[in-house]
Amino acid sequence: MLDLVQKGGPLMWLIVLCSVTAVGVFFERLLYLHKASIPVGDLLRGLGNILRKENYAEALQECAGTPGPVARVAHALILRHQTSRAELRDLAQEAGQLEVPKLERNLPLLATIAYATPLLGLLGTLLGLLTAFQEIAAQGGYATATDIANGVYESLLTAAASLAVAIPAFVAYSYLSARINSIVHDMERVGIEILAILDEVRGSNSRPL
Repeated sequence: MLDLVQKGGPLMWLIVLCSVTAVGVFFERLLYLHKASIPVGDLLRGLGNILRKENYAEALQECAGTPGPVARVAHALILRHQTSRAELRDLAQEAGQLEVPKLERNLPLLATIAYATPLLGLLGTLLGLLTAFQEIAAQGGYATATDIANGVYESLLTAAASLAVAIPAFVAYSYLSARINSIVHDMERVGIEILAILDEVRGSNSRPL
Protein backbone atom coordinates (compact mmCIF):
# COMPACT_ATOMS: atom_id res chain seq x y z
CA MET A 1 0.00 0.00 0.00
CA LEU A 2 2.76 2.43 0.95
CA ASP A 3 4.59 1.52 -2.25
CA LEU A 4 1.54 2.48 -4.32
CA VAL A 5 1.24 5.80 -2.52
CA GLN A 6 4.87 6.60 -3.17
CA LYS A 7 4.62 5.68 -6.85
CA GLY A 8 1.50 7.81 -7.23
CA GLY A 9 3.40 11.01 -6.52
CA PRO A 10 2.80 13.78 -3.96
CA LEU A 11 -0.91 14.11 -4.74
CA MET A 12 -1.47 10.56 -3.57
CA TRP A 13 -0.78 11.70 -0.01
CA LEU A 14 -3.57 14.28 -0.32
CA ILE A 15 -5.90 11.60 -1.65
CA VAL A 16 -5.01 9.33 1.28
CA LEU A 17 -5.67 12.22 3.68
CA CYS A 18 -9.08 12.75 2.06
CA SER A 19 -9.81 9.05 2.47
CA VAL A 20 -8.94 9.00 6.16
CA THR A 21 -10.94 12.18 6.78
CA ALA A 22 -13.98 10.82 4.94
CA VAL A 23 -13.93 7.60 6.94
CA GLY A 24 -13.64 9.52 10.21
CA VAL A 25 -16.49 11.90 9.35
CA PHE A 26 -18.74 9.07 8.20
CA PHE A 27 -18.41 6.96 11.32
CA GLU A 28 -18.64 9.98 13.65
CA ARG A 29 -21.88 11.12 11.98
CA LEU A 30 -23.22 7.56 11.79
CA LEU A 31 -22.78 7.13 15.54
CA TYR A 32 -24.32 10.54 16.27
CA LEU A 33 -27.34 9.92 14.05
CA HIS A 34 -27.82 6.47 15.55
CA LYS A 35 -28.05 8.05 19.00
CA ALA A 36 -30.33 10.79 17.66
CA SER A 37 -32.82 8.32 16.16
CA ILE A 38 -35.59 7.15 18.47
CA PRO A 39 -38.90 5.30 18.03
CA VAL A 40 -41.07 8.37 17.56
CA GLY A 41 -44.35 6.50 17.75
CA ASP A 42 -43.56 5.18 21.22
CA LEU A 43 -42.54 8.64 22.43
CA LEU A 44 -45.73 10.23 21.11
CA ARG A 45 -47.96 7.56 22.63
CA GLY A 46 -46.34 7.98 26.02
CA LEU A 47 -46.46 11.78 25.90
CA GLY A 48 -50.05 11.74 24.66
CA ASN A 49 -51.20 9.68 27.63
CA ILE A 50 -49.35 11.94 30.06
CA LEU A 51 -50.45 15.23 28.49
CA ARG A 52 -54.12 14.20 28.40
CA LYS A 53 -53.84 13.89 32.18
CA GLU A 54 -52.33 17.41 32.17
CA ASN A 55 -49.27 16.12 33.97
CA TYR A 56 -46.85 18.49 32.28
CA ALA A 57 -44.02 17.96 34.76
CA GLU A 58 -43.97 14.23 34.06
CA ALA A 59 -44.09 14.91 30.31
CA LEU A 60 -41.07 17.20 30.62
CA GLN A 61 -39.20 14.53 32.58
CA GLU A 62 -40.05 11.99 29.88
CA CYS A 63 -38.61 14.29 27.21
CA ALA A 64 -35.54 15.09 29.27
CA GLY A 65 -34.84 11.39 29.75
CA THR A 66 -35.07 10.69 26.02
CA PRO A 67 -31.97 11.52 23.96
CA GLY A 68 -32.04 13.17 20.58
CA PRO A 69 -33.38 16.27 18.82
CA VAL A 70 -36.92 14.91 18.48
CA ALA A 71 -37.38 14.78 22.25
CA ARG A 72 -35.85 18.25 22.60
CA VAL A 73 -38.41 19.70 20.20
CA ALA A 74 -41.20 18.07 22.21
CA HIS A 75 -39.65 19.39 25.43
CA ALA A 76 -39.58 22.96 24.06
CA LEU A 77 -43.27 22.79 23.16
CA ILE A 78 -44.44 21.25 26.43
CA LEU A 79 -42.40 23.74 28.43
CA ARG A 80 -44.40 26.56 26.80
CA HIS A 81 -47.73 24.75 26.64
CA GLN A 82 -49.66 27.75 28.02
CA THR A 83 -48.81 30.01 25.07
CA SER A 84 -51.00 30.41 21.98
CA ARG A 85 -51.09 27.91 19.14
CA ALA A 86 -49.41 30.36 16.75
CA GLU A 87 -46.54 30.91 19.19
CA LEU A 88 -46.17 27.18 19.75
CA ARG A 89 -46.05 26.58 15.99
CA ASP A 90 -43.29 29.15 15.61
CA LEU A 91 -41.49 27.67 18.60
CA ALA A 92 -41.61 24.18 17.05
CA GLN A 93 -40.12 25.52 13.83
CA GLU A 94 -37.38 27.42 15.65
CA ALA A 95 -36.51 24.43 17.86
CA GLY A 96 -36.22 22.22 14.79
CA GLN A 97 -34.05 24.74 12.96
CA LEU A 98 -31.68 24.86 15.93
CA GLU A 99 -31.24 21.08 15.78
CA VAL A 100 -30.52 20.83 12.03
CA PRO A 101 -26.97 22.32 12.17
CA LYS A 102 -26.07 19.81 14.86
CA LEU A 103 -27.25 16.97 12.62
CA GLU A 104 -25.41 18.30 9.56
CA ARG A 105 -22.12 19.06 11.34
CA ASN A 106 -19.11 17.96 9.21
CA LEU A 107 -21.42 16.78 6.42
CA PRO A 108 -20.28 19.60 4.06
CA LEU A 109 -16.72 18.35 4.55
CA LEU A 110 -17.74 14.91 3.35
CA ALA A 111 -19.45 16.44 0.31
CA THR A 112 -16.35 18.50 -0.45
CA ILE A 113 -14.19 15.38 -0.38
CA ALA A 114 -16.60 13.58 -2.69
CA TYR A 115 -16.50 16.41 -5.24
CA ALA A 116 -12.89 17.58 -4.89
CA THR A 117 -11.04 14.25 -4.83
CA PRO A 118 -11.70 13.49 -8.53
CA LEU A 119 -10.20 16.89 -9.33
CA LEU A 120 -7.08 15.88 -7.42
CA GLY A 121 -7.03 12.68 -9.46
CA LEU A 122 -7.35 14.69 -12.69
CA LEU A 123 -4.50 16.94 -11.61
CA GLY A 124 -2.40 13.89 -10.78
CA THR A 125 -3.20 12.43 -14.20
CA LEU A 126 -2.06 15.60 -15.94
CA LEU A 127 1.12 15.78 -13.88
CA GLY A 128 1.88 12.13 -14.64
CA LEU A 129 1.39 12.65 -18.36
CA LEU A 130 3.51 15.79 -18.18
CA THR A 131 6.28 13.72 -16.61
CA ALA A 132 5.97 11.19 -19.41
CA PHE A 133 6.19 13.87 -22.14
CA GLN A 134 9.15 15.46 -20.40
CA GLU A 135 10.88 12.09 -20.56
CA ILE A 136 10.10 11.82 -24.25
CA ALA A 137 11.51 15.31 -24.83
CA ALA A 138 14.62 14.51 -22.84
CA GLN A 139 15.21 11.45 -25.04
CA GLY A 140 14.89 13.51 -28.20
CA GLY A 141 11.60 11.87 -29.19
CA TYR A 142 13.07 8.36 -29.09
CA ALA A 143 12.00 7.36 -25.58
CA THR A 144 11.00 3.76 -25.09
CA ALA A 145 7.91 2.50 -23.29
CA THR A 146 10.06 1.84 -20.24
CA ASP A 147 11.19 5.45 -20.19
CA ILE A 148 7.67 6.85 -20.04
CA ALA A 149 6.12 4.07 -17.96
CA ASN A 150 6.61 5.86 -14.63
CA GLY A 151 4.73 8.94 -15.71
CA VAL A 152 1.84 6.98 -17.21
CA TYR A 153 1.68 4.71 -14.17
CA GLU A 154 1.57 7.72 -11.87
CA SER A 155 -1.26 9.30 -13.86
CA LEU A 156 -3.36 6.14 -13.86
CA LEU A 157 -2.71 5.44 -10.19
CA THR A 158 -3.84 8.87 -9.00
CA ALA A 159 -6.95 8.73 -11.19
CA ALA A 160 -7.95 5.29 -9.85
CA ALA A 161 -7.20 6.25 -6.23
CA SER A 162 -9.24 9.47 -6.45
CA LEU A 163 -12.28 7.63 -7.77
CA ALA A 164 -11.86 4.91 -5.14
CA VAL A 165 -12.18 7.64 -2.50
CA ALA A 166 -14.77 9.89 -4.16
CA ILE A 167 -17.38 7.24 -4.97
CA PRO A 168 -17.71 5.83 -1.41
CA ALA A 169 -17.59 9.38 -0.01
CA PHE A 170 -20.51 10.41 -2.22
CA VAL A 171 -22.49 7.29 -1.28
CA ALA A 172 -21.78 7.96 2.42
CA TYR A 173 -22.89 11.59 2.04
CA SER A 174 -26.14 10.55 0.36
CA TYR A 175 -26.85 7.95 3.04
CA LEU A 176 -26.22 10.36 5.91
CA SER A 177 -28.33 13.03 4.21
CA ALA A 178 -31.22 10.57 3.99
CA ARG A 179 -30.85 9.73 7.69
CA ILE A 180 -30.89 13.43 8.57
CA ASN A 181 -33.99 14.04 6.44
CA SER A 182 -35.71 11.20 8.29
CA ILE A 183 -34.90 12.77 11.68
CA VAL A 184 -36.07 16.20 10.46
CA HIS A 185 -39.34 14.57 9.38
CA ASP A 186 -39.66 13.04 12.86
CA MET A 187 -39.15 16.47 14.45
CA GLU A 188 -41.88 17.93 12.24
CA ARG A 189 -44.18 15.04 13.10
CA VAL A 190 -43.61 15.51 16.82
CA GLY A 191 -44.28 19.23 16.55
CA ILE A 192 -47.56 18.69 14.70
CA GLU A 193 -48.81 15.92 16.97
CA ILE A 194 -47.84 17.63 20.23
CA LEU A 195 -49.69 20.74 19.06
CA ALA A 196 -52.75 18.61 18.27
CA ILE A 197 -52.64 16.98 21.71
CA LEU A 198 -52.31 20.34 23.46
CA ASP A 199 -55.25 21.67 21.44
CA GLU A 200 -57.26 18.62 22.45
CA VAL A 201 -56.48 19.21 26.13
CA ARG A 202 -57.40 22.89 25.87
CA GLY A 203 -60.60 22.05 24.08
CA SER A 204 -61.65 19.60 26.78
CA ASN A 205 -60.94 22.17 29.48
CA SER A 206 -63.00 24.86 27.75
CA ARG A 207 -66.15 22.72 27.44
CA PRO A 208 -68.91 23.62 29.88
CA LEU A 209 -69.62 21.08 32.59
